[in-house]
Amino acid sequence: MADSGYVGSRTPRVEDARLLAGRGRYVGATRLPGTAYAAVMRSPVAHGRLTRCDAGAARASAGVLDVITPADAAGLRLPCAGLAPGQLVDSYPVLDETVRYAGQPVALVVAATPEAAEDAAGLVDLDFTALPAVVGVERALAAGAPLLYPEWGANVAADFALGDDCEAAIAGADLVVDLTFTFGRVSPYPMETRGVVAAYDGAELTIRLSTQAAHQAREHAADALGLSHDRVRVIGADVGGGFGGKEHVYPDELLVCLAAMRLGRPVSWAESPGDRLVATLPSRAAVHRGRLALDSGGRFVALHADIAGDLGAHPSNVGPGPFAVTAMMLPGPYRFDQAGARVRGVVTTTTPTGSYRGYGQPEAAWTRERLVDEAARRLGADPVELRLRNLLTPEDLPCGNRVWQTYDSGDYPRALRTLRDLVSPPVRDDGRRRGVGYSCHVEITGLGASAAMKAAGIMSGGFESARLRMEPDGSVVVASGLAGIGQGIETVFAQIAADRLGVPIDRVRVTLGDTASTPYSPIGSIASRAAAVGGAALTRAADQLRAKLLTLAAHRLEASPGDLELVGGDVRVKGDPRASLPLRELATSAWRGWDLPEGETPGLEERAVYDPSDYTYAYGAQAAAVAVDVDTGAVEVEGYWVVNDAGVLLNPEIVEGQIRGGVAQGIGMALTEEVVYSEDGQPVADYLPPTAREVPDIVVASLVTPSAVTPGGMKGAGEAGTIGPPAAIGNAVAAALPEIAGRVTDTPLTPERVWTLLR
Repeated sequence: MADSGYVGSRTPRVEDARLLAGRGRYVGATRLPGTAYAAVMRSPVAHGRLTRCDAGAARASAGVLDVITPADAAGLRLPCAGLAPGQLVDSYPVLDETVRYAGQPVALVVAATPEAAEDAAGLVDLDFTALPAVVGVERALAAGAPLLYPEWGANVAADFALGDDCEAAIAGADLVVDLTFTFGRVSPYPMETRGVVAAYDGAELTIRLSTQAAHQAREHAADALGLSHDRVRVIGADVGGGFGGKEHVYPDELLVCLAAMRLGRPVSWAESPGDRLVATLPSRAAVHRGRLALDSGGRFVALHADIAGDLGAHPSNVGPGPFAVTAMMLPGPYRFDQAGARVRGVVTTTTPTGSYRGYGQPEAAWTRERLVDEAARRLGADPVELRLRNLLTPEDLPCGNRVWQTYDSGDYPRALRTLRDLVSPPVRDDGRRRGVGYSCHVEITGLGASAAMKAAGIMSGGFESARLRMEPDGSVVVASGLAGIGQGIETVFAQIAADRLGVPIDRVRVTLGDTASTPYSPIGSIASRAAAVGGAALTRAADQLRAKLLTLAAHRLEASPGDLELVGGDVRVKGDPRASLPLRELATSAWRGWDLPEGETPGLEERAVYDPSDYTYAYGAQAAAVAVDVDTGAVEVEGYWVVNDAGVLLNPEIVEGQIRGGVAQGIGMALTEEVVYSEDGQPVADYLPPTAREVPDIVVASLVTPSAVTPGGMKGAGEAGTIGPPAAIGNAVAAALPEIAGRVTDTPLTPERVWTLLR
């Protein structure tokens, strides 16, 4: 390792200079000559059959260039990349004459201007034969419920079990806490809405897309459109937030690509803010029956959940994957004799659900941690002490959690004890009721499934590759297929390369997410994996390039490679700064093939792959202090504390920022955010993410237990902040209002919901 010390430092983000100056490379700012503009026609009904789609008037409208109807897109389908055991469908149509949610695309209009496209879209004559709506998993599972897919015979797309059959253990326990929980449907809320600009020259389709996974988007678009992969290029550029909602190609985006191919000119489309709640996939919606069994001494015996997850109108790109992860992470950091879950993916006449930051883990924490607090209440025990009594210890690790996961390293009790010492709730006398709540979690990161999970079809893993080149002038270029989605990946990759190669960080440039110029990334920037997996690949590539540099320099300096170091742009003999060689001179010689040792080839470029053998696991503990107004039901979070262990921190400033942003999203899930539908399947327009007023100062403390799996010791940190807040805040509300503690089971805890519980 070089002595520049970038890794582990609070290096300012290198991408911020570009972004703050307005030089971000966003899809919405793309301007290509001859661009046409698209407008999407969406279904106004939640369930029905499209019996008429007359585009005659729209085609005749001034400026209109094309109209694509279901007949024009027949056979065009997108895949479900994530499949659960027994899942009944593995793809879905881009346009369908059967409508199963309000907002489903039914046609695309393309015109010379955005205004002409929108005006003409209103001229498409649509008629529907209405069918009954089915909102909510309970209604969809009820006897006699209308069926979205009559050929299935039920509204269940997948039904499988994970882990142990816990019935005998639960039946023999001294105490069983049995509660039913719901987690509200929430929506990603990126600053940049989804958008695409597609251009086709007869040979290559170029797609500029706001995406977290450029290579996956290329594959899905190419396969759907019948093009070979080499004829499709996806340019990801900057992404103004994704949170899971931009990890795949959407039907409306694919229709824009089809329009570009039909017209032979660029076509641009951007999702309107008003369409986001019906067009961008939401997540979370689920109902859990959770049961926690304990012995008379308060030892956890078994944990089981019956998880009914709302898939919406059809399984999306990820299918029931988030619900499966809920099951896999249900045990959290605790020791159980048995743990398991039944998982059902249920279809309803609502927008399909997909990925969102945390991917099933906040739901697991909500159910588990509320059960633990309720058990403590019934036992008359301190909730923190009950947790400490049952937490896995460092001596227990590595160990399996009984639901497909093998935790690698950590000190879970230390995190909770550290948190308890940090918590300092405000003391005020204003008539409101106050409480403090805790939650603990293990975060699944570094997406790389074990061989057993792959064989069982539970989840596929994903490698990452990195290409690293030192130019003849000694500057460095890093290429990765990952996407920059606000997580600071350009900065941390530059830190790794600068440290390993001994160059100033301003001599490193990072390129991301262009399928024509970056190495293959099968699943992209999702699941807290970019730094852990992509950074591990880069670490390997940098070590390979470093070894070659030292070999070349040793030849020139007549020294052993082990006696050399890379410092400040030079290669020098340790302890003798006068015996040195500028990296620029060494790089120039390498590229021109001058004075190379025998067996060495010209050039300074390395590519490395990291394919994780398994996940790595971050973990943490969080606490919230709340004040509840019993007259209105309003909940205010007055203080929030986080202790987190993400292994080796490449940049503590970025990690802390990620955690604070995640906590803010978690507060929204806990208190204000929910996509609500009327009984006839119409989404209610109000959606309330938290503002600065609802988010208090967030205290973050870090522990460091290096990953035993990842080269470099990193674990993921992107989702940690999001996992704990609903459970911590729910437990705090239950502590403040013990008279309703056993009924604090649903999110979000809006004033109306809390007020109703109190009465």
